[in-house]
Parts: sequence; structure tokens; C-alpha cells
Amino acid sequence: MHAYRTHSCADLRGSDAGSTARLSGWVHRKRDHGGVLFVDLRDHYGLTQVVANTGTAAFDVLDRLRVESVVTVTGEVVARAADAVNPKMATGEVELRAAEVTVQSRADELPLPVAGEADYPEDIRLKYRFLDLRRDRLHRNIVLRSNVIASLRRRMIAQGFTEFQTPILTASSPEGARDFLVPSRVHPGRFYALPQAPQMFKQLLMVAGFDRYFQIAPCFRDEDARADRSPGEFYQLDFEMSFVTQDDVFAAIEPVLAGVFEEFAGFGGRKPWTVTKGAFPRIPYAESMLKYGNDKPDLRNPIEIVDVTEHFRGSGFGRFASMVEAGSVVRAIPAPGAGTRPRSFFDGMNSWAQGEGWAGLGYMNLKDGVAGGPIAKNHGEEATAKLVAALGLGPDDGVFFAADTAAKAAKLAGLARTKIGEELGLIEQGAFRFCWIVDFPMFEYDEEAKKIDFSHNPFSMPQGELEALETKDPLDILAYQYDIVCNGVELSSGAIRNHRPEIMYKAFEIAGYSREAVDRDFAGMINAFKFGAPPHGGSAPGVDRIVMLLADEPNIREVVTFPMTQKAEDLMMNAPSVVTPKQLRELHIRVVE
Repeated sequence: MHAYRTHSCADLRGSDAGSTARLSGWVHRKRDHGGVLFVDLRDHYGLTQVVANTGTAAFDVLDRLRVESVVTVTGEVVARAADAVNPKMATGEVELRAAEVTVQSRADELPLPVAGEADYPEDIRLKYRFLDLRRDRLHRNIVLRSNVIASLRRRMIAQGFTEFQTPILTASSPEGARDFLVPSRVHPGRFYALPQAPQMFKQLLMVAGFDRYFQIAPCFRDEDARADRSPGEFYQLDFEMSFVTQDDVFAAIEPVLAGVFEEFAGFGGRKPWTVTKGAFPRIPYAESMLKYGNDKPDLRNPIEIVDVTEHFRGSGFGRFASMVEAGSVVRAIPAPGAGTRPRSFFDGMNSWAQGEGWAGLGYMNLKDGVAGGPIAKNHGEEATAKLVAALGLGPDDGVFFAADTAAKAAKLAGLARTKIGEELGLIEQGAFRFCWIVDFPMFEYDEEAKKIDFSHNPFSMPQGELEALETKDPLDILAYQYDIVCNGVELSSGAIRNHRPEIMYKAFEIAGYSREAVDRDFAGMINAFKFGAPPHGGSAPGVDRIVMLLADEPNIREVVTFPMTQKAEDLMMNAPSVVTPKQLRELHIRVVE
């Protein structure tokens, strides 16, 4: 018999009754039922109930142990009585009658319980993450993550992609987020950077003649944490393809993502969620900003925002009319069925907007087709009827209004769209809804720096190529850039790349970079492009966000093995930490207090 186990704690079934088995695992729960001790023994795979009778050596050993101690139990597999079968456990038909118990490791008093899913403060959970990971929900999430990565890898290989690894120590880039810098011991005063993404390397692989690359790539960015973004590091499904159009990129990655989401749609034993069928909808950036108020729309929400600026030009509702004359816009956010809600609902939405830092939300409500509220009263009966008809409102609908500059009105309308959808129960449940956001602007005006800058990705191919750069207003130029969005979460950005040196020089010139600056800051890429580069493009869906969606978790920390705090601290390993003066001298660094 094996020293530690003949079976896992998920293996034993009714057919094993009468046999001798040996299990090893953690003491999950203990229950003393008047001379009979019941112990749920847990390992990576599941649970088995162990029984020890009073007066036996096994009882004495198990009775003295704290939960989470590690033991090896040998005994007879016994079928449970019919009324004692536990259908919620895979091993619920049997129990192990303990004859021999060996203690492998004793547990001290726990700082947080493992059995159950009681919520605990983040600092305790992260400091004792090895205990937190023993909890069933988190344990399943991490296994899901592993299975998702394996599935992504299989599907990419099946699509003809080859996996390559790119460097971790590289050069700092002036674009993007802040770098993590690594001092060089052998080159005093000089630094490596951890890659924010394998962007340049994967493009250079295309220049090198490889056709379809991918890797599950670690990326490092010195940026603040959010619910859907880990501080410090994250992983992405990075891929690049040669001799492709935007359509080719979409056709390659859509079945991979849809397939993974379909594969794990029933995670945790839930009823399988539905997944977007066929080609993902494509929404131009400008349309997305208008209809949804952002560039990562949640298509489970049926509400679409409408521009109604012209309806209020010269309107009897003076506040909106004067704002329109001053250059503001008015956006309407329909609220289906809200007309039957009490006034407190509408006042509550207005208070919510004010609590978020906005001036407020105007509104109009319809009851049996009759419009009410201050806006309807002052806007005028005929003008209100035209507005209601233009919005396609039903006889018992409501509508909210956001009036401000175009950018601010879009943001408020987008937030209100989400809030209204949630309040009215309009968000489709049990679904993953994908879309592409396409046709991003190549450039934007930086109000702070008072200059034109890149809006998305400086290495993207402008639509119209060199001619567009030379003849069009930079703010009117669109790029072959695209995002993948699922349920309002941006999974990745991507682009068809700018592979021609003359177009790259011109694009960077518009953004204020000299030819010399491009040669210096992007030497590896621009030099490579001078020796024959194929048209190429790709993207990089975030693995952490994919798993977060599949696990239906609100925070990315719940699908990462050892995450940091929001302040980018590892409480378990005490990182970042102070290093010794000797280490600093070797790296030619002095710490300035």
C-alpha cells in the first residue's frame, strides 16, 4: 500500500465498500456525536467522511487535532445507511472507518476559517493567502484559471499558432504606463524594464518570418489597482499574425474566445450561461460613445442612449435651451417601464447622479401615454410629443436626460444607463455578450499638454495610411484599432500594425516626435522595418479578466493565486522590502530619503 494514499478524497464510491483504503488530507471539519467522531477529510480533489469510534487509538488522535491539521487515515470503506447518504458529496455513499491515523503536520489556531465562505478583511486574507486558497470557492477559481489557460493554449495551437517566449528584461519605453525598472549591476547607472506587454517583440517575430505567434504572457505595469486590474502584474493571451487584415484577426480569435466561454459556461455547477453566437457585433467607437456612453458597452443591457440636442434648441425648457446654445449636448437615456414607478425612483436617480459628482439628471415620465415632470411641463406639449415619438417611448416608460459637454454628457449617460438597467432589472442574466469596438481615433488633443497625441496605440496603421496623415485633420483620422469587450469588461486592445517606416515617422511627427526621437526610442522596431516587414496585426485578451468573468467574480483578486493589495503590497512575502546596503552598492544605487 502506498505510504500516503490509495485514493484521493474524491474517489471512493459505493462499489468500494468492504475494501481497505488510505487517504491523506486536511481535517476540514470535526463533529462529535456522543462517542462517534465524524471528520471531513479534504484534499485538492474533494471530501470524504472519516468515522472514528470512542475508545480507539484513531479516535484519540483525531480528537486532539485542530482543524487543518494534515493526517493520513487507513481503514475500511463502509457503505452509509440509506438515510445517511449525502447526495451533495461525490463520496456521499460511503465513509472511511478509521483504523490507523498518522499525523503528518499539526495546525496551530487559525487566523481565518477554511470551512465555509464567511467574508474576512482583505489584509487577513492576503497575509494568509495559503489558507485562503484552501477555501472551496477560491480553490475552484484557481483550478478554473489553470483549465482556462490550458484550453486557450489548445485552441490557439489548433488555429495554427505557435507558442514563443519573449524577454522579461527589456528596454524602458516612453509610451504607455509606468515601467518597473531593474538596475543593471554590470552597467552602472543603466536600467532594464519589465515588459508592459510583449508588443515590440511579437511584431519583431513577424518581421523575423514567423507567421502566427502566441504566448500566455506575463506583463508588468506600475499602475494602481482596480476591481478588474491587478497592481503590478497580469497575464494575457498575446498573439500576432502576418499577412492579415482586421477581418482575419477577428476570424482567428472569435472561435477561441467563444469556445472557451462555452466550455466553462456551466462553471460551479450552475446552469450554463449563453454565449454570443457567430461573429461578434462590431460597433464603431463614435457609435459606442453615443449609444452606450463608453467604449466598453455591456450589451446585456438593452437601453440605448439617444442624442436629443436639437429637440431642446429653442425649447421652452430654458435650462437645456441655454446650455445647447452655449455648445452643450443633451443625451436621453430611456427607462422602459419606469413611468409606473413612484416619483421617489426619479428623485433617487437624481440624487445618485449628484452623489457621483454631477449636477443631476433631468427626467420625464409617462403614465398611460401622458408625459409628466418639469421638463415635459416647460418643453411644450407638441415638442414633448415629438420627443416621445423620436425616442420610441411606450405609454408607461420614463426617460432621463444628461446635459453637458459632449464628453461629460456621454460619461454621465453611460453611468446612468448602467444604473437604470440595474434598478429596473433589465440586465440579461446568465449570458456572455461579446462585441468589437472598432474605428478608434488615431489621435486626440491633450488639453493638459496643449498638443496632439496618440489616442490608443502609436504602432497602429492609420486608415488611409500615409495619404491620410498628409491630407486630413489629425483628429479626423481613424486607425485600424479594436477592442474586445464582454459584459462591459474590456478584454483586450489590438490593432493592425503600422509596418512601414515612412508612415511611422509621419505619425510620430504629428504627435510631436522628431525622426531622431523615433530612431532613439523605438530603435529595435524602426530598424527592423527597414529590412522588409510583412503586414501584421494581433491582440492580447487578458487571462485574469476572462477567468473573472467565467467565475462571475466582482474582483480580479478572487482569480489570482497570490495577489497584492490595492497599494501593491504583498503582505504574505513582505514585498516590497528593504534591501541591504551591500546589494545597493553592487547595483550602484543610493536610496534618497
